[in-house]
Amino acid sequence: MEANTRSTGRLPAAFLTPGSSSFMDFLGEHQPELLPGNRQLPPVQGVVEAPHGTTIVAVTFPGGVVLAGDRRATMGNMIAQRDIEKVFPADEYSAVGIAGTAGLAVEMVKLFQLELEHFEKVEGAQLSLEGKANRLSTMIRSNLGMAMQGLAVVPLFAGYDVDRGRGRIFSYDVTGGRSEEQSYAATGSGSIFARGAMKKLYREDLTEEQATTLVVQALYDAADDDSATGGPDVARRIYPIITVITEDGFRRLSEDEASGLARSVLERRLEQPDGPRAALL
Repeated sequence: MEANTRSTGRLPAAFLTPGSSSFMDFLGEHQPELLPGNRQLPPVQGVVEAPHGTTIVAVTFPGGVVLAGDRRATMGNMIAQRDIEKVFPADEYSAVGIAGTAGLAVEMVKLFQLELEHFEKVEGAQLSLEGKANRLSTMIRSNLGMAMQGLAVVPLFAGYDVDRGRGRIFSYDVTGGRSEEQSYAATGSGSIFARGAMKKLYREDLTEEQATTLVVQALYDAADDDSATGGPDVARRIYPIITVITEDGFRRLSEDEASGLARSVLERRLEQPDGPRAALL
């Protein structure tokens, strides 16, 4: 098929035949070996050592949702990478934050982006936010074989629901089980500490600026107690990736904006090392 394509300059018939709006279904029919879940790992003894991404946090506010992640990847007790990117746009109104095996997670995100783009081109409309969350659930479930060998991917999905006019957050387990989170969520090794920080600081009337500051505070607390989570690194100028999704679409904060938030939090921590306290009633 490839030789014929080169000689004629035409796309194979498979690309011109009407079919499913799912890119995964298309790939599974024509080249199933390219799907991550169909790959076979060589036999190994013990746990497979691979770089892992760690803490991802998300919080809603009246105008949308904020999704952020630290920049550290670990491999065992070693820091594998200090400036890994863990938060990616899925489409115009949604984003994915990855925790777990970094290589597989990034590949899954790229496949998810293609899945949403393929659907939009075939159907002429975007999937609902609920539909996007369900598609991601299916992809995570297809990775269960890898997860059972220690190569798990556990993302956090967030987006602006244009039908409901608000931000929403979805979390997953390794089997693809999906849960909608209310107000805030965290995943990864430092999630228990990040969630504790968000629990004491969250309010329903947060502004966008307060929501972005809150996620930096949460990531700072996670890094404070979890060695696999990296806090703001002023010396290397490595700061959390912070994204905001509103009715205007996906936006990633610039390096200047992220560094400004991180430095503001660091200055406050000089006065209160354990962070701000929740208001007493």
